[in-house]
Amino acid sequence: MEKYLPDIYQETIYDINYKSLKEHGIKCLLFDLDNTIAPYNEKVLKAEVKELIYQLKQLGFKVIIYSNSPKMRVRQFGKQLNVDIYSGARKPSKKGFNRILAKYKYTENEVAIIGDQICTDVLGGNRVGITTILITPIGKDPFWTKINRIREKSIMQKLRDNNLFKKGKYYE
Repeated sequence: MEKYLPDIYQETIYDINYKSLKEHGIKCLLFDLDNTIAPYNEKVLKAEVKELIYQLKQLGFKVIIYSNSPKMRVRQFGKQLNVDIYSGARKPSKKGFNRILAKYKYTENEVAIIGDQICTDVLGGNRVGITTILITPIGKDPFWTKINRIREKSIMQKLRDNNLFKKGKYYE
């Protein structure tokens, strides 16, 4: 069950203590796209997201949008934020994560993934040993994600039964 347990759990991307991540050696932040930095049905980022990403880059983080979504969708957000993208990631597969590590020459302890799904973002990140940060989804889920949420609900119940995780009880 621990493969589904996020290292950090916060309500939003704005609640994450990025300075602490930096102090712990994190250099690269992989942001999931849909329902993490933008609702899946929107095409324009909110000003607050743009400001946060700008500040993170000023702090010295390499920011990458790391998404299962198609390249056309991810590219438009990468342009809005002036960041690199990795689309069609096939999370929770380790392959894309390992490509990021190799391409940018990071070790596992220098990268964190921030996302809204246990079954993709957290599981994938934990499988390669990077820091995993779960946030509450910011929008409604598309049909294909609702299937994952059914599985996720069962996983959360098992984690809660073992006193490992409780939805809404945020931690660093």
